Amino acid sequence: MRRKLLITFLLTISFIPTISFSQNIYDYLILQDIGRYKLDRPEKILPGRPPIGGPEIYDGPGIIGAAGHFTLDHTDKTYKVMYIGGDGLPSPTVQVTQHAGAESDKWLLHEVESIYRDPDILEANLTEGTVLRLIDGNRIFNWGAGTYTWISNNNIVVRIEYVDLTGTKPEPLEVVKAYLRKFPSTIPDMTIDRAHNERWIKDEMERRLWLCDKWFYQLQLKKVELRKTLREVVDHLKVFLDYRERYYGVKATDEKNQLWEYLQANDGTSIKRKLKEYKDWWSNNKEKAIGL
Repeated sequence: MRRKLLITFLLTISFIPTISFSQNIYDYLILQDIGRYKLDRPEKILPGRPPIGGPEIYDGPGIIGAAGHFTLDHTDKTYKVMYIGGDGLPSPTVQVTQHAGAESDKWLLHEVESIYRDPDILEANLTEGTVLRLIDGNRIFNWGAGTYTWISNNNIVVRIEYVDLTGTKPEPLEVVKAYLRKFPSTIPDMTIDRAHNERWIKDEMERRLWLCDKWFYQLQLKKVELRKTLREVVDHLKVFLDYRERYYGVKATDEKNQLWEYLQANDGTSIKRKLKEYKDWWSNNKEKAIGL
């Protein structure tokens, strides 16, 4: 009987799911109070175990996921924690994402900037209230009473955000400066002017075509299904066509309708042909001046 119980116990242990937990959580998050800001639920941090209900760890690209960051060929790791302000102070949340160093990381700075651009006007300018701010010698994107974002070492994205509906709370600069000491910004010296905006728009058009190639390559490797690939590619091509119409004067309606018909028919061959057509056009026109 004892032997049977032992075997049952060992079988049970062998089937306990393995929890992926980075032993380097302290390398990414400051897991202690920062000045007047108190670490949220420190009792949830136990040695050798994943935090539950306190700091979070999960696979994903973090804040730049909304920018279409390509992740199918690598895994990014995101760490998140909150600090409680109290006494009229805001309670900022910090998100630190370690990117994998894959090819898509070349777009990190571009994608960070994209979350501060207005999609309703095809990101021609930074959203009102956004500045490229200098704090302790570090350049960071800052939007009003709300967010601070920067890249560090070209493969880490730091995002700090808080809510101040009354506009009366002080900035959580103690927290911002603490993370800048831990992860100094590597955003280069640049001016957000007309020339920069033109360069960003052209880079975004190029990135959309690049994303299409990345999706088709994953399809070739049989790591993603055809329907999913075609939907993603057509979405990126439509954005490319919108930019081309807005800044190069090439009408997009007929092209987008044709892409939609190809998508409805699951016609990957025709969509790839259109992608090549757009890439050839882009190669011949990307150095031309555009009007903002």
